[in-house]
Amino acid sequence: MESPSSYGAAVEMNKSAFNWGRMAVHDIARVREAAGGRTQASDAAPSTLDDAAISATLDARIARRIAFLTDYQNAAYAHKYTALVDKVRAAEQSKVPGSSTLTEAVARYAFKLMAYKDEYEVARLYTSGDFEKRVREQFDGDFKLHFHLAPPLLAHRDSEGKLRKGEYGSWVLVAFKLLAKLRGLRGTAFDIFGKTAERRSERALIDEYFATIDELIARLDRANLALAVDIASVPEHIRGYGHVKHAHLEKAQARREQLLAAWRNPQAAKAAA
Repeated sequence: MESPSSYGAAVEMNKSAFNWGRMAVHDIARVREAAGGRTQASDAAPSTLDDAAISATLDARIARRIAFLTDYQNAAYAHKYTALVDKVRAAEQSKVPGSSTLTEAVARYAFKLMAYKDEYEVARLYTSGDFEKRVREQFDGDFKLHFHLAPPLLAHRDSEGKLRKGEYGSWVLVAFKLLAKLRGLRGTAFDIFGKTAERRSERALIDEYFATIDELIARLDRANLALAVDIASVPEHIRGYGHVKHAHLEKAQARREQLLAAWRNPQAAKAAA
């Protein structure tokens, strides 16, 4: 059978839906306890980005993502996200009292960029225990797992340069368990997967986003708040994987440049309108 990675992602995201505050960075065990050990998932379960379906408050949504990023890599990585969101929230409350729309956008899309799905994350999702549990609930008797994967360091490319998926046996679960334990290497000099063009691009997008948000809050006011939210929400348009993601990224980057031009020269933007 081909293992549905999108299902695995939904399981892990739902697992991280803990309704707690920033305690997650310092005491992840307490966050899990406070969440009531919520680990059940269904095919229709909302994702970590599905705010309305899971959490009613901004703090709860932020906490959910802090918990996820802690599991995704480590507490330091999650703290990087928390620090950005806290900085935006303070600036927004100072310059546009009563508003939280920019904070909400940054909380959502900084997370989306930081939680990119790489080899370590695929390994973590498949070995968390939820995937195996659901497979055994769905299939009876003896069965064999086959995985259709296109690891960048191993997969061949087709005539158009796109990675081709190959079939791997259940032995890859052993490799996944080891790989999941090494996720702390993500983004470091010891990250062998991080040297590919796609992984470098994903990390560059995070740095670019953080720098852009700093630019926005530097001169945020009520008049330009809507534009700031539009700029902060550009990652919404980055979707898919591999060549599909690359195509969406090009369009998103073009939109980002257009919006930033209006931000940096508002008078010219008004004249053009």
